[in-house]
Amino acid sequence: MSIPADQLIIFDNVSKFYGEILGVNRVNIQIAPGITSLVGPNGAGKSTLMNLMTGLLRPTRGSITLLGIPTDQPERLFRKVGYCTQFDSFPRGVTGREFVSSYLYVHGFTQKRASELTQVALERVNLVEAADRKVAAYSKGMRQRIRLAQSIAHQPSVLILDEPLNGLDPMVRAETIALFRKLAAEGLHLIISSHILHEVDMMSDRVVLLNNGYIVAEGNIPGVRDEMEEHPMQILIRCDQPAKLASYVFAQSHVVEARLHDDRRGLFVRTRDADRFYLLLNRAVSEGQVNVESVAPVDDDMSAVYQYLIGTSGGSA
Repeated sequence: MSIPADQLIIFDNVSKFYGEILGVNRVNIQIAPGITSLVGPNGAGKSTLMNLMTGLLRPTRGSITLLGIPTDQPERLFRKVGYCTQFDSFPRGVTGREFVSSYLYVHGFTQKRASELTQVALERVNLVEAADRKVAAYSKGMRQRIRLAQSIAHQPSVLILDEPLNGLDPMVRAETIALFRKLAAEGLHLIISSHILHEVDMMSDRVVLLNNGYIVAEGNIPGVRDEMEEHPMQILIRCDQPAKLASYVFAQSHVVEARLHDDRRGLFVRTRDADRFYLLLNRAVSEGQVNVESVAPVDDDMSAVYQYLIGTSGGSA
């Protein structure tokens, strides 16, 4: 069933140039509710894409609508959007509570309602005890959390979060990911830029892979792998005769590498066609060529796709 336009973030042939320098080019995507992670090397265009969504940048060409609202209508837009940037900057002398509530006043909330919403946001990021201390005395992780509280306090429908897990210790990071999942379950759109790739795997409903201003793949992580046809999948086969298996599989055109594991009890195989390889392996077992103990994809995750992207990009912008 198709999702109505007023429940989507839509980029329609969007490009952004800074003079002659490319920010993003020819972006055509539709982002549904849930957690969408933007992944790519530094300079790939992630922050540009986020700033375009919030209306902080205007596209050089093309159009963007966020839940049916054009991004050149800031008064309507910012009632729907929360934005947590990567910049670690705060007004001088402000406490955590004041930092959150001051933005709610800008949104037009009364003092009583702003106080209530501030308390809820502080509770969600587990900063109630430190709320009345000056932000200048906060640790990096606490500053990150108070920015997150500010971005969710007005109860937006869309959260745009630039590297929101930076500076968080493992326990707080896990709590924050759980909060993101809860917000997504409530129907929010979360657009997250992150370099912590195993956590992108854990929390994302879909990923958008960027490089040099272009979207090179999008979808869920297995789907992204499928889009990058030239990216060989690496599989580890534990077996009794890995050298014999290597000679058996290496003659196949879809197998680009067969390498013995350091303990010589396994074989790493890189293949462009995993389905064909698994059929080949089944045949080898049925013919008695080899006894297999286990078979597992080694790199079926976002980190492998990301490292492949960097390795073939020829340098990032």
